[in-house]
Amino acid sequence: MGSFVAAEGGERLDHFLAAAAGVPRTQAQRLIAADRVTVNGEAVPRPAHRLKPGDRVEVYRPVPAPPQPAPEPVPLQVVYDDEHLIVVDKPSGLTVHPGPGHLQGTLVNALLARYPDLIAMGSSRPGIVHRLDKDTSGLLVVARTEPARQHIIAQLKDYRVVKRYLALVKGRVKPEEGVIEGPIARHPRHRQRMALVVGGRDARTVYRVLRYLNGCTLVEVTPVTGRTHQIRVHLSAAGYPVMGDRTYGAGSPHLARQFLHATYLRLRHPATEEEVEFNSPLPPDLMVALECLSLRR
Repeated sequence: MGSFVAAEGGERLDHFLAAAAGVPRTQAQRLIAADRVTVNGEAVPRPAHRLKPGDRVEVYRPVPAPPQPAPEPVPLQVVYDDEHLIVVDKPSGLTVHPGPGHLQGTLVNALLARYPDLIAMGSSRPGIVHRLDKDTSGLLVVARTEPARQHIIAQLKDYRVVKRYLALVKGRVKPEEGVIEGPIARHPRHRQRMALVVGGRDARTVYRVLRYLNGCTLVEVTPVTGRTHQIRVHLSAAGYPVMGDRTYGAGSPHLARQFLHATYLRLRHPATEEEVEFNSPLPPDLMVALECLSLRR
């Protein structure tokens, strides 16, 4: 939407942006909350941030909403389904929903082909309540009705959904059990990445060591919160980057993608309120990587 320079100091960011861009203050606040606004090249999450003379405020135009997805015969491994929810075991390489650069061939396209009733939800992301990165494999729950979607979202907000991952990281993790905490937000300069940022959203990750092998550690990771790229950012910041992760991690000749797999999922069923749980074993490519590392001398 543009770039603006503050002539005077002391004015709130949202007030300045509303006047400079000619938009309502509520819209300016939404842009700030969505990480669409930077001050001198750095993200500022607070509308009440006070500007200084000469501060450069830049606003990034929101990405247009993708077109309504169409059903496609994309292979889909369903772990469980009923009239309220679906649990899938997502393979690596499959994007969850359409977006820039991935308008077709996503998990949503596959779901619409197998479950046509999802179309009635009238969304470009029907039933999607949480996501896995494209190159992360494993369990993901999808709501099949709007009441079920709201029920699961409420559980996610209250941190009542338990998600556990297996990750192979570089280095010998110490101590063997621990908690990694640190606020996460968009990287101030590299907008496609996340980072530990003062003033970002609180994030908490619990881990425990399962196995040490040849300069790496296999860990079980439980993200208490659900921030974008949380596990990868936290482990990298702690000095133990995920193997095969091209953005935050460490390369490996044994991996074509990041070693991160959503292996366990537990939540309350939106209709019965009973706890349901699901497990997914490591996929073949990650098992082969472990075997290669175990045999290496």
